Amino acid sequence: MATLESKSLHDFSVKDMRGREVSLKEYAGKVLLIVNVASQCGLTNSNYKELNVLYDKYRNRGFEILAFPCNQFGGQEPGSNEEIQETVCTRFKAEFPIFDKIEVNGQNAAPLYKFLKAEKGGLFTDGIKWNFTKFLVNKDGKVVERYGPMTAPLKIENDIVKLFA
Repeated sequence: MATLESKSLHDFSVKDMRGREVSLKEYAGKVLLIVNVASQCGLTNSNYKELNVLYDKYRNRGFEILAFPCNQFGGQEPGSNEEIQETVCTRFKAEFPIFDKIEVNGQNAAPLYKFLKAEKGGLFTDGIKWNFTKFLVNKDGKVVERYGPMTAPLKIENDIVKLFA
């Protein structure tokens, strides 16, 4: 199990929607965008639409989006994993991986999110402020940037492309 002293995102394992452990080593050599998502947020439609555009455009170049449902902000992701999967795949047509619902803040925050926040703190606090906070990770598993919820995914495109070099 990875700890905050971990040097790379690839040191972590997370659970997928079915509760199976997934080693993030599987994503070594890929550029990653990690996002805490919610199905009922005011930012949901625009974010999923733009995340899909980025994923379709760059997944063949070694780009992955890792989405982590979270219900800590306004109760905007209340469903079970099955309900979330149905919503994301049917309504938003997302093809990128959606993982087990987690907490991103507080005592029960997922170890992955503790690491992400330690690597790239926020403006006034390290805590995640809302749904659709995004972390950009390079091919070596290093967190290179953090974007707030109001940063549209397509505004990140140039930063993603630079990491392919």
